[in-house]
Amino acid sequence: MKRAMREIIFDTETTGFDPASGDRMVEIGCIELINRVPSGRTFHAYYNPQRDMPAAAEAVHGLSSIFLKDKPLFASGVDDLLAFLEDSPLVAHNARFDFGFLNHELRLCGRADVSMTRMIDTVAIARTLHPGAKHSLDALCTRYGIDRSHRIKHGALLDAELLAQLYIELTGGRQIGLGLAQEEEKAGVGGELGAGAMVRPVRPARVFAASAAELERHVRFIATLDKPIWLEEAQPG
Repeated sequence: MKRAMREIIFDTETTGFDPASGDRMVEIGCIELINRVPSGRTFHAYYNPQRDMPAAAEAVHGLSSIFLKDKPLFASGVDDLLAFLEDSPLVAHNARFDFGFLNHELRLCGRADVSMTRMIDTVAIARTLHPGAKHSLDALCTRYGIDRSHRIKHGALLDAELLAQLYIELTGGRQIGLGLAQEEEKAGVGGELGAGAMVRPVRPARVFAASAAELERHVRFIATLDKPIWLEEAQPG
């Protein structure tokens, strides 16, 4: 049996744009895909950033310092998160941003970084497919007819759910999940689009030459023909 292809779509919400300047991750949402179909398994958590929430960031995701003050620290739930992620490829929109915050939080609690070779960036995929177009999550959902009417503010799990639909469309459409592309496998390599390039399984070359038995049957068949024209043309004049 061929091993199922497992991928994790994830999104984060933060206090700002730069973990090096003290910004922290306050929410993460993850969706499990098995063979490009949501399995129904998710991971979602809020974290106390141990700092204030800038008004500009709160306006984006609606998470206030008051709401987050009784939430657990990232370190207290890191084992549950890592158990969910396993070693699967991780798909995010503008993935370097999310990887940057995830790895910053992991370092703060003494854990190893998540390898960048696991990264699949849907912005990079979209730029390849639609050069010159808008590549925001909203713009791409509109392009692919994905309903986002319920997205009033950013939310990690909601955005991961939208991104899961978008990722399926960007990488071949819904028919992948219906089993029409079961030949495709994950290639465990990085690159411009990150891990997760699609490759075809190697098959032995087809043999087109006639076998000895087939050649013998052909000679016997030719012998039954009555004055084949090619033999007449071969006679000396």
